[in-house]
Amino acid sequence: MAFDFDLFVIGGGSGGVRAARTAAATGAKVAVAEESRMGGTCVIRGCVPKKLMVFASEFGAEAALARDYGWSAEPGEFDWKRFQTHLKGELDRLEEVYRSLLKQSDVTIHDSRARVTGPQEVALADGTTVTAKTILVATGGRPVRPDIACSDLGIVSDDIFGLKTLPKSILIIGGGYIACEFACILNGLGVEVTQYYRGAQILRGFDDEARGLVAEAMRERGINLHLGTNIVEMARAEDRWEGPVPTASDAAMSQALKGAASPLARREGGAHRPGEAGPIWVKGTNGQQDVYDQVLFATGRTPNTEGMGLQDVGVKVNRRGAIEVDAYSQTAVPSIYAIGDVTDRIQLTPVAIREGMAFTETVFKNNPTAPDHELVASAVFTQPELGTVGMTEEQAREQEPVEIYCTSFRPMRSAFAGRPDRVLMKLIVSQASQKVLGCQIVAPGAGEMIQLAGIAVKMGATKEDFDRTVAVHPTISEELVTMKTPMRTA
Repeated sequence: MAFDFDLFVIGGGSGGVRAARTAAATGAKVAVAEESRMGGTCVIRGCVPKKLMVFASEFGAEAALARDYGWSAEPGEFDWKRFQTHLKGELDRLEEVYRSLLKQSDVTIHDSRARVTGPQEVALADGTTVTAKTILVATGGRPVRPDIACSDLGIVSDDIFGLKTLPKSILIIGGGYIACEFACILNGLGVEVTQYYRGAQILRGFDDEARGLVAEAMRERGINLHLGTNIVEMARAEDRWEGPVPTASDAAMSQALKGAASPLARREGGAHRPGEAGPIWVKGTNGQQDVYDQVLFATGRTPNTEGMGLQDVGVKVNRRGAIEVDAYSQTAVPSIYAIGDVTDRIQLTPVAIREGMAFTETVFKNNPTAPDHELVASAVFTQPELGTVGMTEEQAREQEPVEIYCTSFRPMRSAFAGRPDRVLMKLIVSQASQKVLGCQIVAPGAGEMIQLAGIAVKMGATKEDFDRTVAVHPTISEELVTMKTPMRTA
């Protein structure tokens, strides 16, 4: 049978684009369909714009620090519109880079939603049907809203970058890395931030000691963090207030609502776009009532598989909506593969790219290659950052007896200015083999440090290998190679 394409990729994110380009380099005839913007979540509404916001949010504190070092420095006011203009220009540039790379690789681009209609057939939203010897699904994921009344009044992470104005106050629901990163970002931009998380501590799944230090630092920076707390009700503020509604940042209204009597009957509101609902009244499980300019739901993400016809053709999807694949990213239908967040293995852009390259090796180079998901380093861009690779202390001590090398201290840069900031350096070491099983760093620039530490951990370095390495002084990271005595064993 003759096919229109050797490979049809559904999804123009980092993983899908890398797979398309590497497959096309083998001489395959390749097409990519993307219903939104080329570049996907990471480039357009995730990692890249978020990291640019992280940079922007740090300058206010830097100006204050500069004064302690003798400079006459004032942070001034953050200009959201100006930042947005620059951000839009950068994202437009990156999208064009992705398109150019695909065109240079002779990949056909379809700016359209695609649906799988057969093991080797794809239908586009414009009514076109194409065939392909192999189909690769790389549609990523999307943020979800909780199933509560009026949740449409709030926003999700995708909406942050398009807000017309920066809110004066915001309530963030969630305790994962997205919630905590945006809490720190918005706090750094001058927004009054309150965060609700239903769990006992933020950043579930990360090292307990590391996430505890991050939570402490967030509170020190003025983030109003409520643990063991969730949202009960929300509504437009005007529906919970008798008389004219002041701005959400009005302290008098906030205090009055905290002691407000039974809520009034809800009035019907008009349609609104994300971020334009106006002041929002919220009641928490802690009994507190308050009003915020915005409510951000960072309560998880779900794979983009809905309405794609996958199950109709035999592809297995689990109860979370993720596509089930084998070690080589192949689904239950031999001609259909899936990579990236849509498989819910490790939700990181570099992992999706590696999976895309392994897919090409397997399918187009006759070199079966399983993507390596072991010892993947990652970072949470809170303030300070959290970098991690390998096991947490909690995970390691369930596996075998371990030694914990750990130090927490005030770094020179902030200690000189009399700041309370603390950092954490931690190695989890096997008692039997002395192999470093995990490394945890909480510090400014932890993302950069953990990338390098990840090389050593991936290579199987032992504690003796770290000890033999001469320190770079004076640095925060030198502590990784100067800790000689374990703090504890477990």
